[in-house]
Order: sequence, then C-alpha cells, then structure tokens
Amino acid sequence: MPDSLPDIIAPHLTVLFCGINPGMMAAATGHHFAGRANRFWRVIHLAGFTAQEILPENDRLILRNHCGLTSVVKRPTARADQLSPEDFISSAAGFEQKVGRYAPRFVAFLGKAAYAALSGQREVAWGLQAATIEHSAIWVLPNPSGRNRAFSLDQLVEAYRQLYLAAG
Repeated sequence: MPDSLPDIIAPHLTVLFCGINPGMMAAATGHHFAGRANRFWRVIHLAGFTAQEILPENDRLILRNHCGLTSVVKRPTARADQLSPEDFISSAAGFEQKVGRYAPRFVAFLGKAAYAALSGQREVAWGLQAATIEHSAIWVLPNPSGRNRAFSLDQLVEAYRQLYLAAG
C-alpha cells in the first residue's frame, strides 16, 4: 500500500477540499473517498458542485468542476484519531506552501479537527473563517465520513451547499 494519496490539484481552483488524512481504502485504491460508507461524492453532487455523482475511481474528474482534493496529513490511517499532534505540526508548513502555490479561492476543511490542529484554535465554528491561508479563504465543513453520524445526509448537503453558493 502506498504511504500517501496523491493530491488532485491545479492552479486557481474555486475550492480545494481538504480531508484530515487518507483512509486505508483510499490509500489502497489510490482514489480519494473510496470507502463505501463515505458520503463525499454524493454530498458534493447534491450540493451542486458536480452535475452528476462522481465515482471514486474517477476522482480526477473533480478538476472539471474547478475543485480539487488534498489532505493536511499524508499518512493513511484507519481512523483520524490515530493521528498525533506531531503529524499535524510536521505537515503544516508543506500544506500552507501548497495552498500558496496553487492559490484556490477557498480551502474547505472537511471536519474541524484538521483546521483546529493547524490554527491552534480550540473552538472552531462551521462555515467561513475570519483567517486565510496564503490569501485563500477558509471554510470548515462537516466531515462526510461514514463514521460521522452526527450529520444526516441532508445536513451535510445543506452545509456544503452554503459553500457552493458562496463560491458563486
């Protein structure tokens, strides 16, 4: 299994969706959000980002929609809680350089954990943040992982739709 998952990224995207780190299935298949229970592809379609639901094996098609995919920490794990604070600290500078190099309009963190770890904030609100990363606006969205049952599909779609509308 590879020790990371390649980014799907291009300069000047509208939204760079940013996961915490790759799951084991994503790393094993080489495709983002490949786990059966992950709702990412369905949610971004229903929220308006894509005209049709993209299959994980076709994840590169997201670039056609001016969106990209990355993660803060490149090391795959079965669960995000298997990451240490050191994983985030060692990834922060490279992540910020990547955002600066590619200059997306929005960096959308999928879940509060990665943004909280990078920003040092204990309390993070959903939605648009006051801070930026290298001139890119920051938006925090609920994690679409199948393990995150705190949000229904409808709640996820509504949260993502707010970003879609803001991105215009």
